[in-house]
Amino acid sequence: MKNILYYVHDPMCSWCWGFETTRQKIFDELDGKMEIRRMLGGLAPDSDLPMAQPMRDMLQQTWHRIEQTIPGTRFNFDFWEKCQPRRSTYPSNRAVLAARAQGEAYDALMTARVQRAYYLEARNPSDNDTLIELAADIGLQAEPFAAALVAPATQQQLVEEIQASRRMGIDSFPSLAVQKADRLFHIGLNYTDAQAMLAQIESL
Repeated sequence: MKNILYYVHDPMCSWCWGFETTRQKIFDELDGKMEIRRMLGGLAPDSDLPMAQPMRDMLQQTWHRIEQTIPGTRFNFDFWEKCQPRRSTYPSNRAVLAARAQGEAYDALMTARVQRAYYLEARNPSDNDTLIELAADIGLQAEPFAAALVAPATQQQLVEEIQASRRMGIDSFPSLAVQKADRLFHIGLNYTDAQAMLAQIESL
């Protein structure tokens, strides 16, 4: 049985955006060597309330810190003026599940499209209308996607995926863990050095 690498993330997690280049290097290196499973962690539940100003300030400070910490990572701060932010990432998580239902490859494609829309295009992936537009961009069938996005079964699937990640002891994102037989090993993150994490993984 192959070892399994779990990647737990949220499409609207800004540190996950910063991790993307390094994550891709890890996935490319391990492709074919071990099974890789993407899991959604569910950062912020559904909310129709405008984001409170302290949270807006904190997230903008986080974006600046990530730009300073992870070379090459950029954010479009126009988002905070053009959009009505809500502390609600579950819609984008359900969008990834709705995309995955049309083919496993769409999981990563939808995640990447949400990230680009949010962080570079100043669009709001907390809004279902935006998510439906993004799904069309990556070639998904619009009507099945829109139906799955709001289906109770998709929400239940998200709840189950979140609960599974919590049982793994994961409640921050991004996170990497390796399952070897019946044991789970958490991998220490290094946002700029893929080789450091690959060394941890290969040592197992």
